[in-house]
Amino acid sequence: MSAPTSENRRDELAGRLAAVRERLDAAARAAGRDPSDVALLTVTKFFPASDAVLLHELGCERFGESREQEASAKIAEFRESVTAPVEWHMIGRVQRNKARAVARWAHTVHSVDSLRLVQAFEKGVRAALDAGERTAPLRALLQVSLDGDRERGGVVAEDLPALAEAVAASEVLELGGLMGVPPLGWEPERAFELLHGMHARLLQDHPAAVELSAGMSGDLEHAVRWGSTCVRVGTAVLGYRPLA
Repeated sequence: MSAPTSENRRDELAGRLAAVRERLDAAARAAGRDPSDVALLTVTKFFPASDAVLLHELGCERFGESREQEASAKIAEFRESVTAPVEWHMIGRVQRNKARAVARWAHTVHSVDSLRLVQAFEKGVRAALDAGERTAPLRALLQVSLDGDRERGGVVAEDLPALAEAVAASEVLELGGLMGVPPLGWEPERAFELLHGMHARLLQDHPAAVELSAGMSGDLEHAVRWGSTCVRVGTAVLGYRPLA
């Protein structure tokens, strides 16, 4: 069986992307929101740079990655075809020793969850700025733990204010808002309602931290209902991940 051509893949992505945009539009209107208030972050992890190029041709300007080494190589290849500015977002957990590398290419990191990681990113961003690899602060979203399990990533509710203050006080980081993922076994509605409440409390002290990164292919409607401003969609746009 022959491999799909670029044109076939473009048509496939166009159809999937249109369907997701229709879902987002309907979800926003059902929640009484303006559809333009909810951004689509197309998650290209595990997919080739050629798919990101095709998605850019279809109007996508924000891409999500979860592994630094894969992202760096993909972005370099992408830039051989696309010179227009786009946003690359790091949505996966980041080891502190990878912060410097991520700071070279990330517009936003969605997974900041500890003071030690904040310190690592401050050091990494300063180095990237000094080297001319970036020209602006790194936008940081605080990943919260909705069930209080520190082992699975995310800052617990009682530690969130201090972490937010640390990012807000930084000269090279910008506090963008929160990110959350429903814990395994939780109903999305319950998870996103809790996340919405945590975000509302954050906004009392940090009114500019308006981003709420929540919702993926299977639960974006619930997330939009509870105020998501950025949905991270991979499978619904690109299909199932290719085998490694």
